[in-house]
Amino acid sequence: MKRSELFFSAIRVPADFLMLLFAAMSAFNIRDVPQIIALQPKLYFFSFEDFLRIALWVIPLFLLVYAFEGLYNIRVTRKFSQEVYSVFKATSIALVVIIVAIFLKREWFSSRFIILATWTLSVVYVSCARYVLQKIQQYLLVSRGIGVHRVLLINGNSRKTKFFQNLLRMKPELGYSVIDTITDINLRAIKDLRKRKGVDEIILCDPSVPDDQQEKLIDYCAIHNIAYSYVPTFLQTSLFSMRILGGEPLFEFRHTPLDGWGKILKRTFDIIGSFLLLLVFSPIMLITAFLVRLESKGPVIFKNERIGSSGKKFTLYKFRYMKWEYCTGKENPQWKEALLHEARLIEKKSIRKGPLYKIKNDPRKTRVGKYIEKYSIDELPQLFNILKGDMSLVGPRPHQEREVNKYREYHRRLLTVKPGITGLAQVAGRSDLDFEDEYRLDVFYIENWSLWLDIATCFKTIGVLFRKRKNQ
Repeated sequence: MKRSELFFSAIRVPADFLMLLFAAMSAFNIRDVPQIIALQPKLYFFSFEDFLRIALWVIPLFLLVYAFEGLYNIRVTRKFSQEVYSVFKATSIALVVIIVAIFLKREWFSSRFIILATWTLSVVYVSCARYVLQKIQQYLLVSRGIGVHRVLLINGNSRKTKFFQNLLRMKPELGYSVIDTITDINLRAIKDLRKRKGVDEIILCDPSVPDDQQEKLIDYCAIHNIAYSYVPTFLQTSLFSMRILGGEPLFEFRHTPLDGWGKILKRTFDIIGSFLLLLVFSPIMLITAFLVRLESKGPVIFKNERIGSSGKKFTLYKFRYMKWEYCTGKENPQWKEALLHEARLIEKKSIRKGPLYKIKNDPRKTRVGKYIEKYSIDELPQLFNILKGDMSLVGPRPHQEREVNKYREYHRRLLTVKPGITGLAQVAGRSDLDFEDEYRLDVFYIENWSLWLDIATCFKTIGVLFRKRKNQ
């Protein structure tokens, strides 16, 4: 998903809020019109402050109905007439709710003219604001190329391929640019095109190709965050969404719900959650820092390079639970010797299978380190990694480059989302699990993410911290 699409989708919320507020204020200011025309006295009296207070309570209801009606979807290719109809429909639904509430509690509000005027002006104002935003976004798409999806078409000789080529060339406002067409699924050719031109989306125009080839293409797209769509003849997965492009149906495989508003919602949850957790755990963090410094020389915080989303390296923060001379960070003057010592320990004492290692009864731990590592207190500084945007509260654990280098190709799906402090694998067994079991749980999380799943995982983590581990 393009950043410009996320920006314009997010900005619709405050824009709608302001337009609804202006509509309510405009209706209040023209409330004398019926009396002037009919030469009748007012039958109601209320202040602007009271009316504004009511409006500020009611507007969130409108925004909620707009969200349920799909008015904050990320895609920009919707026709403006459809946009106006959706605004009209959602505003009308919200109005019905308000009318029912007034019917049940008439003393709340009694001006039918203001209600109807607000409804009319809301449809007009919101539609106009959305028209302006849509035109700005389309201008950036067509004139500046901002937010354009680079599309690769597969099965270049088919009638459907030629149809999409012509459609996307004639209508650049749809936000697509065909970078190339290839005749069949050739991962080597796709990798070369992605390196030279960039690929945001792949459309398979002939889904009758063998399933094993499609599986490889789907995995490749998931690993590299490329949207994958096909012109359907049959359903191949339950994890898909359907849309219409130029009158033709497309099924798009969704690698994860963590896209579009899912990404915005998760990031908001991460920021609020990590900030609150820092406030709650700050006394424990201060005491831990004091004890680590008191027992052994060296820095309190150990910085370790890890691999994050999209394979990007970042510096992970932990309370140091090892003696400084055994730490493998390059800040340690003896880091090369420490690395060799760790390699020997891994060879002799590691109890995990796969690319990850876990040293049982690690002799390098300090006395304080044994306790802070046992109860995962050493990971509390990673809350700062979350605020920086390198990590999330929930997600696959971040691994070192030497571990990632041992991944099989399909394991790289773990790098398609931000790593987390906790996750389904940590709740299910922490480091007691084999890597393949951990991978399956993490992929399930990636494909089935929801905010509730994040919240539930965070609460379950509290109980897991006090559960004894086999490999401790």
